[in-house]
Amino acid sequence: MTFTEHPVVGVLRARRSARSTPGKRHDTHRVAFVVEGGGPRGAYSAGMLTALKALGLIDAADALFGVSAGAFNAAWVLAGQSALGASLWSDPAVTSQTFRGRNVLRGRPIVDSTHLVRTVYTRQVRMNFQAVLDHPISFHPVATDADTGESVDLCPLVSDVESLKLALEATSTLPLLGGPPVKLGGRRFVDAGVSEPVPVHRALQWQATHILVLRTNPATVRPEPIPRHQRWFMRAWLQRRAPGTVDTWLARFEREMADDDVLERHETNGASPSILQIRPPDGAAGGIRGFRDLAGMQAAVDIGHRAMLDAVGSLPES
Repeated sequence: MTFTEHPVVGVLRARRSARSTPGKRHDTHRVAFVVEGGGPRGAYSAGMLTALKALGLIDAADALFGVSAGAFNAAWVLAGQSALGASLWSDPAVTSQTFRGRNVLRGRPIVDSTHLVRTVYTRQVRMNFQAVLDHPISFHPVATDADTGESVDLCPLVSDVESLKLALEATSTLPLLGGPPVKLGGRRFVDAGVSEPVPVHRALQWQATHILVLRTNPATVRPEPIPRHQRWFMRAWLQRRAPGTVDTWLARFEREMADDDVLERHETNGASPSILQIRPPDGAAGGIRGFRDLAGMQAAVDIGHRAMLDAVGSLPES
């Protein structure tokens, strides 16, 4: 089955042709875009989302689910600022504040999502948080409950700008590197990557009928077992700060392998709900050397944009 023959693409095309908009549908489908996280690899999904915007396909979605960097990218889209959000991946003024190694000497987070949301996105480049809240496409940032280890859709906990900011912090607070769990709705949360790096199960829980998954790794990159030294450091941190996540994190490799199998089965065998994954090309693996690799970041945005165009950009207007 080619991309253009895939049921997910068919629904996107039909909705675009019908000029269907969120909340005013002429069909019974529930379409979700699911955006993987991955730190610097989020540059790929930023490019994919700008391509969907250029193709007029964002409004074909009913819900956007995102993890960590993927949630940030989704928020920029719903804010009506997708181009701005994508440009930040190669903006030295922003990337220099995303990963700050010297913070370890000050006892502060190396990857400080609170600073990113409260300072960079609030005072410097100014995300339109209210537009995200007002958008008819529902926004579903996903995080890990620090006390149960469960993957949680934070959408029901978001009701105003303050809770939206907390949700963005929660989905991206990395264990060990990102500071203590974030409190929201009487619960504590850490990065969703601990429990569900690709939040497809939250989309299934939402009863999606068609899911477009924006991946940030090529298909040739498979989950790997957790290195022994990482097990030691992470277990110690999690037991102290987020004890409910220890078993969840230790089972990450097996869970990610199982999730990939689910995604591939639904993508290739016509299983319901219908799922389509868009990935960077195989040669993109290892193309980004970190948050300070500005050229690599911009290239990743461009690669992600092209990958989406190659998949769905040739759809005829009808």
